Formats: sequence, structure tokens, C-alpha cells
Amino acid sequence: MTRARPAGASRPVRPSAASLRLGLLFGLGSVCFAVGSLPLYAARVAPEVAAWTFVVGSVLFTSAAALQLAGTPRGRRLDRWAAVVQLVGTVCFNVSIFAATRDLAALPARHLVWAPDVYGSACFLVASVLACAAVRRAGPVDRWVAAVNLAGSVAFGAAAVAARYVAGTTQETNVALVNAGTFAGAVCFLAGAALLPVGSARERAAARPAGG
Repeated sequence: MTRARPAGASRPVRPSAASLRLGLLFGLGSVCFAVGSLPLYAARVAPEVAAWTFVVGSVLFTSAAALQLAGTPRGRRLDRWAAVVQLVGTVCFNVSIFAATRDLAALPARHLVWAPDVYGSACFLVASVLACAAVRRAGPVDRWVAAVNLAGSVAFGAAAVAARYVAGTTQETNVALVNAGTFAGAVCFLAGAALLPVGSARERAAARPAGG
């Protein structure tokens, strides 16, 4: 027996399917980066498995970024620019992370890893700043999403700087900071991904006619 809905009660508002897809893709990509940056994980699996964990994460990020750009209205210029720059950043990460699965003994290979990684981090930072500017008058959830993504971009940037290779070697200058920055950034992006459907539900609730 079903319980009758009280008169005048409104149905709960569900998040949009697009926000759920974005949240899932960004969330799974963040989990890949977080897990891959854990020293315990790297010590327990083969180097190839650890490397491809990041590859999978980067592909998920790029898929989510492409969907976000496709779903952003052209009239929202700041949001569009943020989505474009973010997509460029994810492609840079695709290049650098896939290159990291190759032989790093040669100097060109090391450069191919580090340079796109820095460019990708810079793109993420710019995209996050644009997103923060775009949501200044939005709801609190949207502002939180932009804020945690900005924090994640800063952490990724710190990891990229720390990953500068020492001349003549394949050793990174600060492995601990690389792992810590990547893990912290991934956790921030995971939090932002989890908040996306929440923000969508609130936005749809605000747009719904009273009593609907």
C-alpha cells in the first residue's frame, strides 16, 4: 500500500542526467589519480599498472571535460571559456601521462612528460579562476564546486613543478610533493564532482514553479 502524498507537497527534485554523468566521470578520474599517487599502491602493483591507472584517469577527465563543453550554452561566455581551457588542459595531461608509460631514459621523453604536465596544470588553474568568476552570483553549491576545483588545480600545479626532472637523470626533484600534490588535487576534484549533482538539483528546484 502506497502512502498518499500530502496536499501541496512538492516532489523531490532530481539532478539532471548531465550532472550525474559529469560527476561520475570526473569522480572516477579523480579516484584513479588519488589511488595512483599512493606510495603503497605503487609499491604493490607493477609499474605498468600504476602508470596506466593515471592513463585511465586522464581519459575519464578528458571525456568529462568534452561533455561539459558540449553542454555549456554559448551565451555563458565565462563558462564556455572555462570549459574550453579545461579541455585543453586534460588533453595536455593525456599527452604527458601516456608519455610517462614510455621509456624515460632519453631527454626528449622526459621533456614530453614534464612540459605538457605543466601546461595542463596551468590550463586547469586558468579554467578554475574563470569558473570562480562565472559563479560569483550563483548558488553556494556552485561556488563550493568552483572553490574546491581551484584548490585542486593549485595542488596539481605544485605536483607538476615538483616533477621537474633532475638534469641527466630520470629522478624527480621532490617525489613526496608530487604524490602529495596529486593526491590532494584528486581529492579536491572528487569533492567537486560529488557536488555537481547537488548543485544541479538545487538549480532545478529554484527554477521550478511554486507547488510543482
